[in-house]
Amino acid sequence: MERRQRAPGERSRRRILGPAARLATIEELEGLSIGRLAEATGMPKSSVYVLFGSKEELQLATVDAARASFVEEVVSPALHSGRPGRERLAALCEGFLSYVERRVFPGGCFFVATAAELGARPGIPASCPPGPTRRSWPSSCRPFWPAGLSPRGWVPELSGVASVANWT
Repeated sequence: MERRQRAPGERSRRRILGPAARLATIEELEGLSIGRLAEATGMPKSSVYVLFGSKEELQLATVDAARASFVEEVVSPALHSGRPGRERLAALCEGFLSYVERRVFPGGCFFVATAAELGARPGIPASCPPGPTRRSWPSSCRPFWPAGLSPRGWVPELSGVASVANWT
């Protein structure tokens, strides 16, 4: 049996991206820097730089890591629970509230905590991976929504509840 080789630096990148996402919920993405993450992880600054190359690449990788965490913690369990429609939507909401309550990230949900920043920065939203952002909520909610009902009218209300839950 052939053993799968890991990409060089993959483990080190993961070691940095967890703290990066946690810091971003408190200090914003703009507060992330190669030096700050080297300090937080105990890695040499040069090693962090080699793994990402630029602050923007570090920020994009952080958004992607936060999205993967959200999918793993909230979306996937909800998709595998109950029938499509009301049961899945309820599981999605309960999963989100649990995610925020357990403080997976110290500043709450990464995407709620960084929403204003992501929406205001011209380079990041265009190039960042899809996540549970306000613009993507309607299409993201489709697998959970009851048949025959459009999520468009309810998504702003769910977004509002998510924001309030994040800050309480």
